[in-house]
Amino acid sequence: MINKVSPDIRSALADIQDGATVLIGGFGTAGIPTELIDGLMEQGTRDLTVVNNNAGNGDMGLAALLKSGRVRKIICSFPRQADSWVFDDLYRRGQIELELVPQGNLAERLRAAGAGVGAFFTPTGFGTELAKHADGTPKETRVINGKPYVLEYPIYGDVALIKAEVGDRWGNLTYRKAARNFGPVMATAAKFTVATVHTIVELGQLDPEVVVTPGIHVSKIVEVDHIATLAGGFKMTA
Repeated sequence: MINKVSPDIRSALADIQDGATVLIGGFGTAGIPTELIDGLMEQGTRDLTVVNNNAGNGDMGLAALLKSGRVRKIICSFPRQADSWVFDDLYRRGQIELELVPQGNLAERLRAAGAGVGAFFTPTGFGTELAKHADGTPKETRVINGKPYVLEYPIYGDVALIKAEVGDRWGNLTYRKAARNFGPVMATAAKFTVATVHTIVELGQLDPEVVVTPGIHVSKIVEVDHIATLAGGFKMTA
């Protein structure tokens, strides 16, 4: 019997290794899987590469993970904003590496990984510093129908940590409004996906037409209490 429900966050994250590339869903604070990030810090893995839309807010969630010193590199679109002081301090002191990726390119590079696309050409970033590799060498470019493009490659994850709203024991997921954001593409781009949900329903209760992430892309789901999440803590239940 297929049952992807994990009894707790600790067991769901147990197999994440040092040096892993971790895709973390969320757009700012919308849809950020805070409970899984807290669990990852408790789990203790190091030398991580984290992929997220931004570089953390305030001192909680992703920012707390960065502050713990366990992240070697972050790949994101918006590393600096009013409350991104943790990343800002680490970067200025040379304690974290940054790969800046335009938001549309970030989403498409993740989608490409899940879709089996080897690489793609995009006009975004052409003629800027973003058209160079980290070592300063230029990325491949091409003119197509008179328009210049830059070649970009997929972003693959060893693990994806995402936040959903409802799931079943097969791992089928639905999301709540803007909390959906990067979760669906990250689930397809990772070898192993862990999702938190606020409700686990019986098989057949989710209409197939409303399932956003099919269970084939999900490895583990953990039910977390909605009220505890809003209060800043979390409750782990089966």
